[in-house]
Amino acid sequence: MAGSDSLIIQRYEKNPILTKYDVPYPVETVHNAGVVKHNNNYIMLFRSHLRNGRSIIGIAESRDGVRFVVRPEPFITPAKTEPFSVYEAYGVEDPRICPMEDGYWITYSVYSQHGVRVALAKTVDFERLERISLITQADYRNVVIFPEKINGRYARLDRPHSEISPWSIWISYSPDLVHWGDAKVVIKPMAYHWDEMKVGPGATPIKTKKGWLNIFHGVFKTMDGAVYRLGVALHDIQDPSRVLGVADGWILQPEDFWEISGYVHNVVFCCGAVAEEDGIVRIYWGGADSVICLGTALIDDLVELCLSTPRPAI
Repeated sequence: MAGSDSLIIQRYEKNPILTKYDVPYPVETVHNAGVVKHNNNYIMLFRSHLRNGRSIIGIAESRDGVRFVVRPEPFITPAKTEPFSVYEAYGVEDPRICPMEDGYWITYSVYSQHGVRVALAKTVDFERLERISLITQADYRNVVIFPEKINGRYARLDRPHSEISPWSIWISYSPDLVHWGDAKVVIKPMAYHWDEMKVGPGATPIKTKKGWLNIFHGVFKTMDGAVYRLGVALHDIQDPSRVLGVADGWILQPEDFWEISGYVHNVVFCCGAVAEEDGIVRIYWGGADSVICLGTALIDDLVELCLSTPRPAI
């Protein structure tokens, strides 16, 4: 990795790593990808706009986490049978992949005339996909599941749409990954701050010695529209509803041409990050809702940012 003016994240010098021209079927964009390691390969599930404006989810594979080859067919397209078909009619978007002992759990946003919800699916081999359930009501996005049970229950972060408590990150718990409750707000946008418009969870949380590392996105409204950046927060290992620190500054903002200009300009948006054994995390983000980019950071550096320069979580 090389070439970045960021002190925290080192951008890959040959970004973007995936564009629509790498996809063997007609799409207009590739972005917002969940990524995980499976059998020593990197698996990427990415969102693409079709020319009708609706989204599908493709799949790509890589040996090194950098050079990805897209499979000939999409991995998730709108369901044809109920109950999913009713709520996926307008498209499927923004997948997150959560590795568990029994397989890989995938959350993704589904759009229809009834609004946006989040669906849960499962795979063990990234060949076959089993849809499990619709796990939110309308107007929820950005569901990321913690990759292990905490005190006997599953936990997740999400972001309901609300103008009363504007676009905040919540936590909730489940005995079975389908039924969720005990919801609690944990991180809110901060006035006159880089994330003052809204925040939302990004990648699957990463377990560290000092807490769960949460890579999230924050949005700032300008005269030229919204700017999407990435930030980090640290949650307590045993009680992730307790936020140990939210880093005051962003860790990544739109800087390269393909992040500033595209389908939606001024956007970096993360749905996937892979923690490596050497202490480095590979962070994948969509640039301007058009391409996929890659950068690396030291996990310890991100944790330290949360603890050394925190801002109030709520």
